[in-house]
Amino acid sequence: MILVPTWWIAPAFLAAVLLVDAILSLRPPAFIAECLRSVHFPEDWWWVLIVVKLLAAVGLIAGIWIPGLAAAATAGVIAYFSCAIWAHIRAGATGMAFRVNCLGMWVLSCVTMVCVLV
Repeated sequence: MILVPTWWIAPAFLAAVLLVDAILSLRPPAFIAECLRSVHFPEDWWWVLIVVKLLAAVGLIAGIWIPGLAAAATAGVIAYFSCAIWAHIRAGATGMAFRVNCLGMWVLSCVTMVCVLV
C-alpha cells in the first residue's frame, strides 16, 4: 500500500507550479494562449484546464497527509500532460513552448511520482 510520501517537498513543489499555472491561465499570457491555440483547443473550454490544475494541486497538497492521494494526483497530472504531449504532436506544434512547457511539466510530474513512491 502506498502511504504518505516520505519526501513531501516534491508533491508540494508540483502543486505550487500547478497553482501558478492555473492562476496564469485565468488571463493567459501570450505563450499560454498560443500553446492552447496551436493544438486547436477551443477557448470556451480553457476554464476546464484551470479547474483540473486546481484540483490536482489540492490533491497533491492533501496527499501529503492522506495515504495514496499524492500518488493518485500525480498519476492524474502525468496523464494530463501525456494527453497534452499527444495533442501537440498531432497538431505538429512541437516548438520551444512544447519542449519547455509541456515536456518540462511532464518530466517534473514523473520525477514527483518517483519521489512519492520512494
